Amino acid sequence: MRVILLQVGKTVDKYAVQAIEDYAARLKHYVDFRMETIPDLKSTKSLSEAQIKAKEAEQILAWNKPENLLVLLDERGLEQTSMQFSKWMQKKMNAGLRQLVFVIGGPYGFDQSVYDAVRERISLSKMTFSHQMVRVFFVEQMYRAMTILNGEPYHHE
Repeated sequence: MRVILLQVGKTVDKYAVQAIEDYAARLKHYVDFRMETIPDLKSTKSLSEAQIKAKEAEQILAWNKPENLLVLLDERGLEQTSMQFSKWMQKKMNAGLRQLVFVIGGPYGFDQSVYDAVRERISLSKMTFSHQMVRVFFVEQMYRAMTILNGEPYHHE
C-alpha cells in the first residue's frame, strides 16, 4: 500500500521542510510514502473564500478514484491516540488498499463538495495549527504508527 500526503500549497517554512524530510526518509523503511502538492491558486485576490475552496476542491476530488481511499485531516474528524491511529493504519493496510491518501486542505479549509465525497476524517487535535505544522505533525504521527506496528521503541506509553 502506498500512503500519500496530499497538500494544498507548498511547505515554505524551513524548519517544517527539514522535519518533514527527516520523518519522510524514516518512513520509507516501513511504507511507500509520498507527498503530493496541489499548487497554490494564482490570481485569487478577486475570488471569495468559497470560490477558492471550490477551485481547490476540484483538484482534491481528482484524487477521489476507486483505487484511492481519501481521508481528510480535519478538526472535526475522528480523534485518536497514537496507539489507536496505529491500529487504524493496520486495518487499512490489511484491507488491501492500493493508495491511502491523507488530505490537508488550503487555508480556508475544505469545500462542502469534498466533505460530501469523502467518508473518512481524522483530527490531529481539537486545537488549530498552521498548515505548515499540520504537515510536520502528520508525518511524525505516521512514522510513530509504523514504529508501533513494528514493535520498535520510538513510542513510549
